[in-house]
Amino acid sequence: MDVFVYGTLTAPDRVGELLDSFVFVGAATLHGLHAVEGRYPTLAPGGRVAGRLLRTDEIERLDRYEGVDRGLYARVSVPVEDERIAEAAVYVGDPERLDADVTWPGTGPFRDRVEEYLTTENVRIVPTPPNDRGRDPP
Repeated sequence: MDVFVYGTLTAPDRVGELLDSFVFVGAATLHGLHAVEGRYPTLAPGGRVAGRLLRTDEIERLDRYEGVDRGLYARVSVPVEDERIAEAAVYVGDPERLDADVTWPGTGPFRDRVEEYLTTENVRIVPTPPNDRGRDPP
């Protein structure tokens, strides 16, 4: 499974502490969400954030690390603008659980509001072409 990572999991050493098998597919930018700080980093509506695409079959380990079962983060799918990768998982932290100053539009459970935003606001991941790596994202 491909996962867009934007925080501590962009560092190979940190990922190596968590996973036995992984590869970084390349740099990418997540459009439609931006990073914010709370108790742990999370994402908020609008903007963009640079990160990396990580490929692993150990998604359950990442879910445990991100606290999905404890309601800290929700794992959602976001389309990737690449003919080789249809979508990637993204972990979005619940701002109430992470003490982050973020407001998600809509009503209802956190995950439902995130899912609705993703579909209505054209949130997407754009891989960075190899010749553009090292430059600032657009």
